[in-house]
Amino acid sequence: MPSPSAGGRGAVPALFSEPRQGRGGWDEGQTLPEGRGVPDEGQALPERRGTPDERGTPDEGQGLSERRGVPDGGQGPPERQGVLDEEQGLLKRRGVPDEERLARAALTRLVEPGDETVGRWLRRMGPVALWRALTGKGKPPPGATGERLAGCALRAPGVDPVTDLALIARCGGRFICPGDLDWPGQLDDLGDARPVGLWVRGAADLRMWALRSVAVVGARACSDYGAHVAASLGAGLAERGWVVVSGAAHGVDGAAHRGALAAGGATIAVLASGVDVPYPRAHAELIERMAEQGLVLAELPPGAHPTRPRFVLRNRVIAALTRGTVVVEAQYRSGSLVTARRAQQLGRSTMGVPGPVTSGLSAGVHELLRGEAVLVTDAAEVAELIGGIGDLAPERRGPLVERDLLDPVTARVLEALSARGGNHLRDVARESGTGCDEALGRLHELLALGFVERHGDRWELVPPVRRSDGARRGDPPNRGNRVKGLRR
Repeated sequence: MPSPSAGGRGAVPALFSEPRQGRGGWDEGQTLPEGRGVPDEGQALPERRGTPDERGTPDEGQGLSERRGVPDGGQGPPERQGVLDEEQGLLKRRGVPDEERLARAALTRLVEPGDETVGRWLRRMGPVALWRALTGKGKPPPGATGERLAGCALRAPGVDPVTDLALIARCGGRFICPGDLDWPGQLDDLGDARPVGLWVRGAADLRMWALRSVAVVGARACSDYGAHVAASLGAGLAERGWVVVSGAAHGVDGAAHRGALAAGGATIAVLASGVDVPYPRAHAELIERMAEQGLVLAELPPGAHPTRPRFVLRNRVIAALTRGTVVVEAQYRSGSLVTARRAQQLGRSTMGVPGPVTSGLSAGVHELLRGEAVLVTDAAEVAELIGGIGDLAPERRGPLVERDLLDPVTARVLEALSARGGNHLRDVARESGTGCDEALGRLHELLALGFVERHGDRWELVPPVRRSDGARRGDPPNRGNRVKGLRR
């Protein structure tokens, strides 16, 4: 088998090109191609977003590493050739150097998500140098303990980013990194807790979808009320052109996803496992449908399984990815409150849907509402809070009845009429505080509008029509004698 540097300048993914027993690092003394070397300690990788020549792409005729599965003049192990033939651009997406993408993909399997210490090392050293440092092929990162390095050494032999990239490609997905055109910039607000990269299934552009997205989260063991509200929010937001983001869990998450899909809208599931490991299992069909119609993403590589800490760390991605978070039913210790509070820390809008004060499922939401969260009851109010100018919810008010449209004097005359029998003109004038002539004129107006009847010299209120006849409370009793255009 030829060495990784066979064919002139070294192969691009040299750090993963040695045989399987040496998988995970460089040979001692091996260097990357000229112009693409590993930065010194504390030096970040340069921003290389130029042409292929600037990025050190092998010259015509030079073969890539045998571990990339691309034939090199017939060289390379046959079992590895052709693995990535269908994905020639797998390692060259949108300007991120090949070794950087490979290193980031490897780090997603080597370290846990959300580790701010690793994020700080990554920012200072760059992904390639950090991979070498954590796997014993370079100087250890500053402050790294022996326990951490020992843990990385145990994981390193099982890291094979080329295989992971090939697997995600066969699933119809991709691995995106900071610097890719479809990387959502709002994730950078997480600072050193920013994801190393994201494994994504689905054809949509994640960056564009995230620009107009809202998270709907809540209790797994939600009530029928919570499931109904979550589904209504998902459908209503989708109809208004918003992307619904949640965690694909039981309860509120699943209801929100289903509501968005039922409305023909867009939805994103952020998993605490690999994108090819549906969790919960009962939502396998739902997650597959979202992968076809929307997006499914995760920080963990293919095949990874969820753990309790990974669920909590997943919530920070949901909070940062979206413009706001809505909580529907949550107890005091609910993970949904972690998402909401992280959203507040990131300067995102935080909303809560109220519930019965006697329900423990609403206790966490109500506590959130006592702070900086905003009370919302439907999708229109959510869109008003996080949307642009003009995304206003309809005005909330009770029903308008025609009695409300009477001018103050006429309304006072109407109130002066007794419901127990006829009223003389003088009595009406005295009770309403008007003169007899004024009261008489107002009574004739009320007669024309159908509010009163006249029997000789006595005035009576028209008996109310039973509601079974189609009348509404507050309408004038005599609907047939109502005058249109009462508003003046």
